[in-house]
Amino acid sequence: MEENKNNFTELSELGEFLLINKLTKNNKIKNNSTKKAIGDDGAVIEYEDNYQTVITNDVLVEGIHFDFSYCPLKYVGYKSVVVNLSDIYAMNAKPEQILVSFAVSNRFSVEALEELYQGIYMACDEYGVDLIGGDTTSSKIGMFLSITAIGKVKKDNQVYRNTAKETDLICVSGDLGAAYLGLQVLEREMKINKDTNVEPEWNDKEYLIQRQLKPEARRDIIELLEKNYIVPTSMIDISDGLSSEILHLCTQSKTGALIYEERLPIAEITRKTAMEMELVPSTAAMNGGEDYELLFTVKLSDYEKLKELEQISVIGHITHQSEGINIIATDGTQVPITAQGWNALL
Repeated sequence: MEENKNNFTELSELGEFLLINKLTKNNKIKNNSTKKAIGDDGAVIEYEDNYQTVITNDVLVEGIHFDFSYCPLKYVGYKSVVVNLSDIYAMNAKPEQILVSFAVSNRFSVEALEELYQGIYMACDEYGVDLIGGDTTSSKIGMFLSITAIGKVKKDNQVYRNTAKETDLICVSGDLGAAYLGLQVLEREMKINKDTNVEPEWNDKEYLIQRQLKPEARRDIIELLEKNYIVPTSMIDISDGLSSEILHLCTQSKTGALIYEERLPIAEITRKTAMEMELVPSTAAMNGGEDYELLFTVKLSDYEKLKELEQISVIGHITHQSEGINIIATDGTQVPITAQGWNALL
């Protein structure tokens, strides 16, 4: 956590309500559905009858989800919002509001929390969502963030995890494994710095580091699918690793799946860095987590529309439940997929 000690205001100097006023004084409303935001006992949102409301929540804890030795407060704020918006997009919905709650220890100053909120507002501006409330409290140690995101979707366009069908194509957006490799690079360089006092050398690893510290939710993919009249048959975002997410999707849909290792989209810098670290690139892609790409299925009849779309890869297809959930390795062998991604309870 970087901070100018000459510009340090104790949280106790303001108290809860003055602090909230200071952090939210420039809050701007962007959506007509936001009828009442910060300032009352609760926020009020209102939608038309043909829309459904989608609500999600994620908790981020210092030392578990972020480390201030290499993650600036502004990026923590940005990422904490984006990971929630990704869940909204994964239901084919449009996010419109967020609530932010946090607990912090007295080692954080007002200026530190203002930096955190700079990142929160950056994400709100980038994705066009309104901050409408939340809560603050104290913590004995570190920082705890809880973000709730609220979105809307037309009833006919709502997409769930449990609606994949046999013969559907399995697709992913973007590329996989970059965020995991970014974390490995950051932890390696910070350890070198700690042990030798040598400044980190990022060289050509900026893409990987950005994917870890400042991920983006795939709003563009949702818009691309809508533009091409493609409604996924099921969808989930890739936060815990592709292996975990395909198991979630298939288990809830009561199906099997077949994925092809050679079709996994892996950026060249991800592949190169994995090899440097003696890691298997496809293992990083399957199990790394925090990519916040979209894993979704589409009807086989949509293939002609889908195959020309950039940033979308067809990596396999849905099978009967009795066939299991498997990956075909590059050598042709078939291997059952097991969940080896991120587990927040470990």
